[in-house]
Amino acid sequence: MESKHSLLKSFKFAFNGLETAVTKGRNFRIQVSLGILSIILGIIYKISNFEWIGLVLIIAAVLIFELINTAIEAIVDIVSPEIQEKARVAKDVSAASVLVASIAAIFIGAFLFIPKIFH
Repeated sequence: MESKHSLLKSFKFAFNGLETAVTKGRNFRIQVSLGILSIILGIIYKISNFEWIGLVLIIAAVLIFELINTAIEAIVDIVSPEIQEKARVAKDVSAASVLVASIAAIFIGAFLFIPKIFH
């Protein structure tokens, strides 16, 4: 499918979405901050290339799920401004995806850094 917009304009839309997530999304800012902290710890503890791959993938996964969750919540609010059971389910399940990714990130972070911190 051909886009109506130029490639440059498509990138502008994507960066606008990131800007919105950062400026309006408290949870996104927290997750970005924890991701940056994890990257700093990775530099300090000189993690291996394989460990970097895991760390970057889990940071990206958490941020991606948060962006998708935010988009789903906005869409649900537009199409169902009144509280409906199916709308609640959509919002709760998308929030749960962020929670699952965040829990996985905690385990991966603990697996990567606890042995290095206490060594």
